[in-house]
Amino acid sequence: MITDKQVRKYRKELGRGRTREQAALSANVTAKTARGWEDGPLPSTRSKDPRSWRTRLDPLVDTWDLHVVPLLESDEEGKLQATTILDELKDVPGCKLDDKQLRTLQRRVQDWRAIQGPGKEVYFEQVHPPGREAQIDFTHAEELKVTIAGQPFPHLFFELILSCSKWRFVEIAYGETFEALVKDAQDAFKDLGGLPQVLRSDNLSAATYELKGERKPTRRFQAVLDHFGLDYTRIQAGKSNENGIVEKGHHIFKTAMNQALIVRASRDFATVEDYAAFANDVRNRLNLKVAARFAEEQLHLRPLPTSWFPTHTDVAVKVRKWSTIRVGENTYSVPSNLIDHDVTARVHADTVEVLYRGRVVERFPRLRGRGQHRINYHHVIHSLVRKPGAFARYRFREELFPTLTFRLAYDALRKFRGERADVEYVRVLHLAATTMESEVDTALQLLLEAEKPFDYGDVKSLVDTTPRPVIDNIVLFVPDPGQYDNLLTGECHALIESETRLALAS
Repeated sequence: MITDKQVRKYRKELGRGRTREQAALSANVTAKTARGWEDGPLPSTRSKDPRSWRTRLDPLVDTWDLHVVPLLESDEEGKLQATTILDELKDVPGCKLDDKQLRTLQRRVQDWRAIQGPGKEVYFEQVHPPGREAQIDFTHAEELKVTIAGQPFPHLFFELILSCSKWRFVEIAYGETFEALVKDAQDAFKDLGGLPQVLRSDNLSAATYELKGERKPTRRFQAVLDHFGLDYTRIQAGKSNENGIVEKGHHIFKTAMNQALIVRASRDFATVEDYAAFANDVRNRLNLKVAARFAEEQLHLRPLPTSWFPTHTDVAVKVRKWSTIRVGENTYSVPSNLIDHDVTARVHADTVEVLYRGRVVERFPRLRGRGQHRINYHHVIHSLVRKPGAFARYRFREELFPTLTFRLAYDALRKFRGERADVEYVRVLHLAATTMESEVDTALQLLLEAEKPFDYGDVKSLVDTTPRPVIDNIVLFVPDPGQYDNLLTGECHALIESETRLALAS
């Protein structure tokens, strides 16, 4: 088929006095084809009557009404695929259809559904008044493949997006917990500088629970809503399109993040703080595109409250005889002197604090998920060194290898010392707890490189076990403010007056 460009080229060459053959060759068409385009409209503007006849026999003429239409009519949801229909027709006696007719069948099914098929679900475009609604949600970010100091960094993003202006707030999160939800939402309100009237989300387990087939806000999340004076709406189960603004916002933000990471030419960051700053920069660039609409919407936001809602949850627990506590279906070790005492576990979004009579006695990162455990060997080693036989079948034994070097050292001790390895290793771990873990780690590396049998005594000989001096009775220098007042008297005044006279004289 000849194109408009070829016709123009052909006519231009004819206008230069070239022959039809020469002009056609320049336009890359045959002279016979070009001869009919010497004048008149271009190919794209010529109308052509639609063809009303078939150029080949209809392969579905014998099967369409008899076999295909009944299948389509029984498919009330309109989800039956043409490939399934074709497989069914192959089993019909006398049917001569094969995979070559698949595309023909697909077009015919599409045309039938467009005219006679079931109606499709209609989505209703919404009008969002300024200041009325903000949508919130968490989204996983593993597809960005970000690493921190070379290590994988599993995380989520919390997003709050204003439905009218599409201004967004983004913050790194580590789990869809109640504490993370409250903290991130409050951070968003602070950054926003005001409050919307309505908060909308999907059926977050941190905020809602199911009652008689219906999701309702939990008691503590309702307390958050009441504190800020927010109305709350939720989507229907499985209808993510009803939270479409923030769902689409996830895609937009993560696409922008991926593009920025490609430009950066590295997905590794030195610290989480560096990565958070990078994500915030991407967020700010997206917000610049809606700055004018956001400025208008800010005028309709409600003022912030005079106080903030606590972003932690206090849980009363008792320290068990294993020197552990259970918080959120996870296990944490605590100092053994707290055994049998009642303590308060203050659960934050990312950390857990242990309080005894209001005083913080331990703080550690919060575990993600459920059924996890975090055991600090410093909490149990003083008892374990007296009962080394408990090490072999200790439920959390793998937590007692603080580094890979310690694990390799234990394997070497098993090889060299047999059953005595447990005793030797526990004594080495006790040495690490009472001196410097890094020094013991270095000593173990040296002994492993030597590839010779070693024991606790060899490790101890390489570690400085001299007691560290305890510095006490420190007397802090407290300056006397009166001495600074003296600077403005006596000789100082005389010097200032002298310099003033010289300045005026010059």
